[in-house]
Amino acid sequence: MTVETRKVTVSLPVNLLDFADQLAVRVKSNRSQVISQALAAVQAQEEERLAAEGYRFYANESVAFAEATASANAEAFTAASLEVTDGQAW
Repeated sequence: MTVETRKVTVSLPVNLLDFADQLAVRVKSNRSQVISQALAAVQAQEEERLAAEGYRFYANESVAFAEATASANAEAFTAASLEVTDGQAW
């Protein structure tokens, strides 16, 4: 799969540029790939954080819904079970 790329000019602190260059040599890559992979890792972390936040929100919402409907569910279950068993409790 080919990923579309664009050339950009970015200003970086010298120590970060040196680190990127050293890492690129160590992993037999190039500066662009090292920086791209670093940004991709940050992007993945952000997506995980947002997903976890969403799961927490919907989990809390589900708990609130379950609590709000618990008595109605119990009443409906009891009525249905009495119908199935001809009025005899289980």
